[in-house]
Amino acid sequence: MGLAIAGAAGVTGVAGASPITTDAPPITSLADGQSGIVSFESITPKNPRDFILRSTSVKTVIAGSLSLPDTMANTNTNTITNPVPAVIILHGSSGVNPGEWVWAKRMNELGYASFVVDSFTGRGITNTEEDQAQLSMTADIADAYAALRLLATDPLIDKKRIAVMGFSRGGIAALYSSLEPFRHAMIDDDLGFAAHVAFYPSCSIHYTSAYMDGAPILMLLGGKDNYTAAVPCIDYAKDLSARRGQVVVKIYPDAYHGFDRPTRLRVVPRATTARECHGSYDLDAAKLTMFDHGQALSGREAALESKRCLSYGVTLGGDPQGRKQAPIDVEDFLKSVFGANK
Repeated sequence: MGLAIAGAAGVTGVAGASPITTDAPPITSLADGQSGIVSFESITPKNPRDFILRSTSVKTVIAGSLSLPDTMANTNTNTITNPVPAVIILHGSSGVNPGEWVWAKRMNELGYASFVVDSFTGRGITNTEEDQAQLSMTADIADAYAALRLLATDPLIDKKRIAVMGFSRGGIAALYSSLEPFRHAMIDDDLGFAAHVAFYPSCSIHYTSAYMDGAPILMLLGGKDNYTAAVPCIDYAKDLSARRGQVVVKIYPDAYHGFDRPTRLRVVPRATTARECHGSYDLDAAKLTMFDHGQALSGREAALESKRCLSYGVTLGGDPQGRKQAPIDVEDFLKSVFGANK
């Protein structure tokens, strides 16, 4: 499957964050079929190089909420013969909010387990809209893989059919976790995601690698998004496709950022955006390249440009057509990846 771009007439969150908290110690296994809120260990890399070189040794305890489909209720883990697929759900810059729970319920209704991961609360963060530098984007990718390792121990879940889905900041993690250097930073064997579903990720300063995990990717983009613009992601998808990546792009032309949420359009004047930035971070060479009026910058100049190019003020809110069509597009994509439940 190559690159497919489809158009459909068509928030970081919904007001009211709902952090996931627990006083329970972190666990390393779900062998007993445990569900509900669990805490587990991840890491907090400071930057991509720190992450891919495994320079981060300090563990971070975060939490997630695991929910199984009704068909798995009261299932005996000793007699399980038909483990279900699962979808790890990653939030945006406003933290876990009602939108993530809506998607978790949708996944359960499709017969999949869902695992909503909270990357902020355990790190003492509530919101990164105005200051993304509070937490490296690679921390969200680390959390995705830490969640994958945990779910792979659950006898009720098919470890070969675990997808990752994220929104905005979480969409960045869902998208770039398809790159092998990130997987190798957290995984020592052949465990990997079965699919990547990225809602309105940022591609203005993107990660690159000659090595991908081979799993199919679905990108869902808003044509009027002025937070994480669609055009750079379309270009990035074309580049992945040229390297035999399996990429599907869905574009909702009239949609802004957060188009899948039932919220009114609103302006967030202090939200930071990289929409005016142009650059890439080569994971294989551990090198950042930025472009300023067509001039390629590297080293210190590139690092400075990655901050100079940032701007402020974005529009967030739901889009009727995007809100209606996105669940259909995600369902069709995941069914094509997971197949029928065994």
